Amino acid sequence: MLAEFPHPQVTVVICTLNEEGNLCHVLPKIPAWVDEVLLVDGHSRDKTVDMARKIRPDIRVLYQPEIGKGDALRCGFEHASGDIVVTLDADGATDPEEMPKFTKPLLEGYEFAKGSRFSIRLPAKKPAHRMFGNLLIAALFNILYFSRFTDVCSGYNAFWKKALNGIDLGGDCFEDEPLLVAKVKKARLSIAEVGHCDLGRMYGEGNSPSWRQGFKAIKSIVRERLHNL
Repeated sequence: MLAEFPHPQVTVVICTLNEEGNLCHVLPKIPAWVDEVLLVDGHSRDKTVDMARKIRPDIRVLYQPEIGKGDALRCGFEHASGDIVVTLDADGATDPEEMPKFTKPLLEGYEFAKGSRFSIRLPAKKPAHRMFGNLLIAALFNILYFSRFTDVCSGYNAFWKKALNGIDLGGDCFEDEPLLVAKVKKARLSIAEVGHCDLGRMYGEGNSPSWRQGFKAIKSIVRERLHNL
């Protein structure tokens, strides 16, 4: 892998839906060595896209064809031009300055660097019931996939784009990060868990209720585990 990419290009993918007030906490902090910043917008009703272009004129903007974060991620992955793809949350919870922690294991030979919000310290601004839910999902995931992860719901991840070529992310069943990690695990890619700080949403409310996110995550990882058994 290293011989094939002596000087890898890096694409950052950010999925947005009405995040006008948060992009100022994200885009200016992206390291200068990133080659491409790709914003996949879910047809925001505010000035998210205008703000993104104002802060970072070189940003590439795509509009996702369907709805849901899974569709936005898939769109970003397909259009990313870099050898390495890094995903960031648009709400300011993931700190772009921690990105070297994610690219380092990839350059050392891993295929996927999976973020964990619980291996360093507890996430900021996250209610206790949501933390419990995330830990419960991770525990269920570990039982089903024979792993020892501390978090499978983090939006901070990085991977060699080529490594995902053989993984099917198509169809309506691709929801978000837990299913992505499940598919990567089933494909037997080498995974490094990377601890990072969760700064919490900077402004506004999330776009999906926590109970709905949790139900989707549990349903998707169970369904994926039972698929093709």
